[in-house]
Amino acid sequence: MSDLESMYQQVIMDHAREAHGRGLVTLDLPHVGESHQVNTTCGDEVRLRVGVDGDTVASVSWEGSGCSISQASVSVLSELVEGESLENAEVTYEAFRALMNNRGVPLDEHREDLLGDATAFVGVGKYPARIKCALLGWMALRDALVKAQASSKGDSDD
Repeated sequence: MSDLESMYQQVIMDHAREAHGRGLVTLDLPHVGESHQVNTTCGDEVRLRVGVDGDTVASVSWEGSGCSISQASVSVLSELVEGESLENAEVTYEAFRALMNNRGVPLDEHREDLLGDATAFVGVGKYPARIKCALLGWMALRDALVKAQASSKGDSDD
């Protein structure tokens, strides 16, 4: 294993052990979305809750169980998108999805900078069965954001 692969493996293990954002938080925000996602292939699951304030992802919290890849991935995403604009959260989601679809080949420098610790998942793209594990939390994020934004639009119609 190369030094870089070893470092990436360590980042994933650190996030799996000391997960950021773990523990669902009750939010006192007007626009909250929640999503429960299950990887039926392996049984990994995550329940993710977001709070949106204006155009900002104000809060990300989650609970889940599964392999170190799925749990570390949702930990990294919570660090990356909390406090960011909805637009930046979407760009980050798309960059991570591109990383997973790149079959182990690193992305361009701009997207790697955007992804920070998430670049450690580059090797996961070599293993199609593991890609679902890494994307599980990201799919929950996207679904929860859609739900939060829908609740926002519903309030503006009143």
